[in-house]
This record gives sequence, C-alpha cells and structure tokens, in this order.
Amino acid sequence: MNAAPATRQLWEGPTMPQVVTVFGGSGFIGRYVVRELAKAGYRVRVAVRRPNLASYVLVAGQVGQIQVVKCDVHDSEDVAAALRGADHAINLVGVLQSFGRQSFTALHVAAARTIANAAAEHGLDRLIHFSAIGAAKDSASSYAASKALGEEAVRAAMPGATILRPSIVFGPEDQFFNRFAAMARFAPVLPLIGGGTTRFQPVFVGDVARAACVCLNNPATAAKTYELGGPDIYSFKQLMQIMLRVICRRRLLLPVPFGVAGVLGSVLRMLPNAPITADQVRLLKTDNVVGADAPSLADLGIEPDSAEAILPSYLWRFRPHGQYEREAAQPVT
Repeated sequence: MNAAPATRQLWEGPTMPQVVTVFGGSGFIGRYVVRELAKAGYRVRVAVRRPNLASYVLVAGQVGQIQVVKCDVHDSEDVAAALRGADHAINLVGVLQSFGRQSFTALHVAAARTIANAAAEHGLDRLIHFSAIGAAKDSASSYAASKALGEEAVRAAMPGATILRPSIVFGPEDQFFNRFAAMARFAPVLPLIGGGTTRFQPVFVGDVARAACVCLNNPATAAKTYELGGPDIYSFKQLMQIMLRVICRRRLLLPVPFGVAGVLGSVLRMLPNAPITADQVRLLKTDNVVGADAPSLADLGIEPDSAEAILPSYLWRFRPHGQYEREAAQPVT
C-alpha cells in the first residue's frame, strides 16, 4: 500500500495518530526509523541529547508531525518527560566505543533499564529495544556483554518488549564501509584483523527501519527477539574486497593477528574516535550472523537488500573520479 494515503487518513481522520518516542532518533539508524514511522502516519517524538544538532530529522515528515525534544537518558525525569503522552517507544541508544560518561554500562544497561521502567510506568503499549547479534552475558567483549545485560533489564521491566538484534548495518551514513573506504583513499594497506575470516551478515539500514515499524504495527511480535541480517554472509576479507571493487581501488589486504590487533587497540582506545579498540578486537573473534533458529527479517515479511546492490549508491564518492568513474570488476589483492 502506498504510504501517502495512509498518512492522510491518520492526519485527516477523526482520531489522532499515535505518538512514538524514539530515543536516539538522530543517529544513523534512528533517522531511518523516524522516516519510516512518519511514512506510516505516526507522530514522532525524537528524544536526543542535543536537539540543536538534530533538526534535520524534522523534514522526514509533514509539518508538525515530528518533534525533537532534549533528553538525557541518564536522567529518569528527562526520560519520563519524553514518554509522557506517548503510545509506544523505540530505544536506539548505543555506542560502539565505551568512553567516559557514555560507557557501555551507562547506555546499554542503565539507560535501557531507565527507559523500560518509565515505559512500563506510563503504560505504553509497545517498546522496541535495539540490541545486537552476539549479545551474551558471558562474552569476552564488554560491548556484547552489556547488550545482553540491557536486554535482561528491558525484559524485567517490560516482558512484552520486542528486541531487535541487527548484524553490521550499512547505509549512506554508516561507520563501517565509509570508514574503510576513506582509509583506502590514502593508505596503501588495509588490515584484516585475525586474517579477515570473521563472518558478517550486513543488513541495509532501510530494512532495519522497516523491521522496527513492522514490529510496532504487529502485536504478535511482542516479547520476541529478532535477529536482522541481509541476504548474504561474507567474511571480513570478502567485504573489504567488495568495497575496494566498488570504489575502483587496489589495496594490499594485510592479515593482522588478533594478539597484535589487541595490543594496538589497547593503545588507541584512549582516543574518542579510535579506529579500533581491544574490545572490538575481542568482538571480531566471533561470527556476526543470524542464528539458524532465530526469528529474522523473513518472519517479518521483509526481503532484505544485498550489500552489493546498495554500496555503489553511496560509496561512489570514494572513487578516484567520483561519480564519473564506473565500477571496475577487477580482482583485488
């Protein structure tokens, strides 16, 4: 069904559209979730730390349909205020690197608990919580362990919450392909941590956003956990080869043992935007793919887009001659 008529019906009908509060709605995945919700006719309240830096999300919907509010997820009163009058909530708050006040424990566990408790107290119908594939309390990675503890805290407060666990998410603003493509513009060598054998199932950000919206609309998804992955599984080395082919560059792919990468990550972790941390190295020791028996995008009626189909649409800017250079199907070292 075309999204536009549904939106008109909700805004022009006798009943007011439902309100969804999206925590972390100005981030990479968040902006797509907000757009999808707006297309479906919801009123969207985007709760962020810095509203002045999130005004770009307002254009994702009709005038007045999207509201940006200031919210510190460490503050229970701020969270309660952001949920006041809302029907549903989506929690996208998370970081890839633990640093200062924005630590894994503070955001993935404590903030998740605060949001879930407030959602339960306000009687919200649905809570969609974003976690990650590989979340496990006994994981050697603090990131993965904190994600599992966050899921546990959410379930304790709202047993009916839906949990979404995406693999690596790609799209125009991603921090994976864009980062390595930027490195390839100048560096003659790209590292393959652990030899590049770790397997991933990259999922398009648009499909992740659709999954959140489908779950919100379908009560049958309550209390379930879905693992979100794309149609194909690749090794880290294969992803680097695909990226290099798309940007028309040849670079040496150098295997780096986990031990060496871990030492380097321990040194670089003190930087706010470190290219690699020791915790990320530990995370790379485990494959990041959808479990064989896990509910997935297929169970939500979503046919995912492949990385190879989408990457050329935004990585072209890293080609030697930009958009005027055609992708070359050449072998990569």
